[in-house]
Amino acid sequence: MTRFSRLQRLIAAGAGVLLVLLGAGLTMPGSATAAVPSTTELAYYDVTSPTATAGGPAADGLAADLNRRGYDVLEGPLTNGVPILASEADAQRLRRGGLTVRYAGPLYQPVDPSFVAASDTYYGGYHTAAGHEAHNQSVATAHPDLVVLRTIGSSWLKTQGSGGHDVQALCITKIATGDCALNTSGSKPKFTLMAQMHARELSTGELAYKWIDYLVNNYGTNTAVTNLMNTTELWVIPIANPDGVDIVSSNSTSPVSQRKNAHTNGCSGTGKGVDLNRNSSYHWDVNQGTKCSETYPGASAASEPETQGIQGFLSQIYRDTKPAADFTAATTATTGTFLTLHSYAELNIYPYGWTNSLAPNNTDLKTIATAMGKSNGYDVVHGDGGLNYFAPGATDDWIYGTLGVPGYTIEVGPNGSSCSGFFPKYSCMTSFWNLNLPAFMSLGTAAARPYPTGS
Repeated sequence: MTRFSRLQRLIAAGAGVLLVLLGAGLTMPGSATAAVPSTTELAYYDVTSPTATAGGPAADGLAADLNRRGYDVLEGPLTNGVPILASEADAQRLRRGGLTVRYAGPLYQPVDPSFVAASDTYYGGYHTAAGHEAHNQSVATAHPDLVVLRTIGSSWLKTQGSGGHDVQALCITKIATGDCALNTSGSKPKFTLMAQMHARELSTGELAYKWIDYLVNNYGTNTAVTNLMNTTELWVIPIANPDGVDIVSSNSTSPVSQRKNAHTNGCSGTGKGVDLNRNSSYHWDVNQGTKCSETYPGASAASEPETQGIQGFLSQIYRDTKPAADFTAATTATTGTFLTLHSYAELNIYPYGWTNSLAPNNTDLKTIATAMGKSNGYDVVHGDGGLNYFAPGATDDWIYGTLGVPGYTIEVGPNGSSCSGFFPKYSCMTSFWNLNLPAFMSLGTAAARPYPTGS
């Protein structure tokens, strides 16, 4: 579904945000109404200017300008203006600068006061980093014929001797001799699903958790799952940023909006850390953000131990079939696929994300993304389409640009309703799972021969 067709559908359904006078009642996602939050509480806002009206071509420039100025610019269509996560104090500052800033909705969805969280969960059911680690170990112990658990790196805090975590990956397949080795000599193609690189994007880690359980619980009874596990190594990195997840989950009812890792950089609050999805060694860009901004790329390319571990691991298991030149194609002998989960904006993103120029394997890359879109209904985009910004230094670009493996991002969740935003109600996981499971299966199936046309 194209972004334009979705806009037509939204207009037809009357789902546009109602614009009202500044200071009056303001519209929340899902058409509920609430007062503007306090000056310090984070919330969602839409920003327009006299020259960059909602949905207009100049809105892209406004998004880039806000991003350069350190505002937390979010993914999604510009139909209501440039979406940002900010405090009311930030909104007032922008208004004084001549911009129109409208409250779009709250950061948090209320957790029922009677809800009793299970061990190692928070915010209605999402799993902590420790909860994921316990799950990884229990699955590997219960299914030794199907699962191998590996440590592929360390978090920043662990490298400093200050607690922290291992970065873990599971290999899920019907294990035969040579499977799940950390080398490229295995006979089975690989599909890797990675989640919660941005710690505040709660739904992504939970989808990885569900994907692990779905595979091991359906082997031998579900034909499609059994065939896939017999022929493919299905790797899962459930939590790519475990230190960040610790920060997020430190408040069980109002999670901390920590995007980056926990690298101490002299910044306070959620300004601390490095954006791991700008830190890869492919098209790393020093200009992506200052130290305290949400897109700070780090002091240098691949400066972070999480990035080093993930890149080292992926380089070990995937064959390199692409020349170094950006616009030289990977060969038709390429095997493997890669997916990183983010939220939110209902997008299927394929390479490249650092430029709007088409990648050399564009036809085949887009074919797989289109197949994903047929299942989840999300828009299929590349470059800055649907994102409001380019993403140099991202992992999906790194694996394609460096190794030739087709790398994808799914931005999970809508832009409105209680299922939108970084902190959707846990009950939304059912719809997220039902929509995206077929996309995961299609990427796993495509791993055997992702570039059939070579174009």
